[in-house]
Amino acid sequence: MTSAIATPARDETQPVNSTARVATASFIGTAIEFYDFYVYATAAALVIGPVFFPATSTTAQTLAAFLSFGIAFLARPLGSALFGHFGDRVGRKSTLVASLLLMGVCTTLIGVLPGYSSIGAWAPILLCLLRFGQGLGLGGEWGGAALLATENAPPGKRGWFGMFPQLGPSIGFLAANGLFLTLAMTLSDEQFKDWGWRIPFLLSAVLVMVGLYVRLKLEETPVFANAVARHERVKVPLLELFSQYWAPMLLGAGAMVVCYALFYISTVFSLSYGITSLGYTRETFLGLLCFAVVFMALATPLSAWASDRYGRKPVLIVGGVLAILSGFLMEPLLTHGSTWAVALFLSIELFLMGVTFAPMGALLPELFPTRVRYTGASAAYNLGGIVGASAAPFFAQQLVAMGGLSWVGGYVSAAALLSLLAVLCLKETRNADLQKIA
Repeated sequence: MTSAIATPARDETQPVNSTARVATASFIGTAIEFYDFYVYATAAALVIGPVFFPATSTTAQTLAAFLSFGIAFLARPLGSALFGHFGDRVGRKSTLVASLLLMGVCTTLIGVLPGYSSIGAWAPILLCLLRFGQGLGLGGEWGGAALLATENAPPGKRGWFGMFPQLGPSIGFLAANGLFLTLAMTLSDEQFKDWGWRIPFLLSAVLVMVGLYVRLKLEETPVFANAVARHERVKVPLLELFSQYWAPMLLGAGAMVVCYALFYISTVFSLSYGITSLGYTRETFLGLLCFAVVFMALATPLSAWASDRYGRKPVLIVGGVLAILSGFLMEPLLTHGSTWAVALFLSIELFLMGVTFAPMGALLPELFPTRVRYTGASAAYNLGGIVGASAAPFFAQQLVAMGGLSWVGGYVSAAALLSLLAVLCLKETRNADLQKIA
């Protein structure tokens, strides 16, 4: 299965990617990724239902909006296969540029898409198509960013370098949430619902241009360049992944589930529930989320450092156990009746998101050899999203109706337990040599 394409070894005189350039290029893509995704998630909780779906009931519109949110997660594994193929065959740099471009174009087009009142049934159809395209681009984004960071990392620093893309979600979340908060404070409800919600989608085009500028200046990663020089590329990485590396792919996906569940239950679902059931104003709850995500940003470098110092598994085991316990806090804290209790719950969940998410930037790439690493890391990351995030807000909405918030907390604990079991089945990868993984 070895490729017959001969590519010369890297010229040692070529410029090497600096740490600052690697950090910026890997960070900015995931920041834009989470900005784009959370812009839609916030809009889904606030306005997507009434704008794009027929008026039946408020609940039905909210459920339809959350289902459209999940479409992109279903597309992400396909994006993993598509961009992973080219990432493992052609190179990390060019594939990252393509995935970012597709993601940004789809996000921007959502910002100019007419609503149901203007074009009828075409509105939800086109919305779902753009969400699918957004998911395809996102499917290739994180894996490439993580490889860009880890394949440029010096020995013993892969967890720290792998942190760069993991910091993106905190910044992307703050940017999206802060922008929606600003709009909520400066626009009337009517203005926000008519056109204000579109502004964050349109601003994505500016962010994508910045990201493209940074990534076009990159050199190919040395690990991939050396693999090309040794003729180690395979014709169809996806086939080799499924035939030889299906176990680490599934275990990696299982390990990712808790990250998604913590993030989207504590943000998307909690935002919707806080406004509709707890009586918070939109701007107040968005402000609480902006406060809480700071704890995720603080946990990320701490957890990445610990994963280099003590190993990926110990950090993830501790985070998984704490995440299981955190599910039992959801009902008492959210129904306590005080704002500080809500802030405490959101801060705990997002702190644990940072703890469990940070080591993944190094762990998932370390599970696969160079020839299928882009495909494998992307597939594991995005398959975990199907279980942990795609329908999480939808199911949480149903669980609340069936049994209350304690059932939603049980969903978080179950997701954390699944991830904990997957981590326990994985081998420790901290000392693995990326150039020698077979």
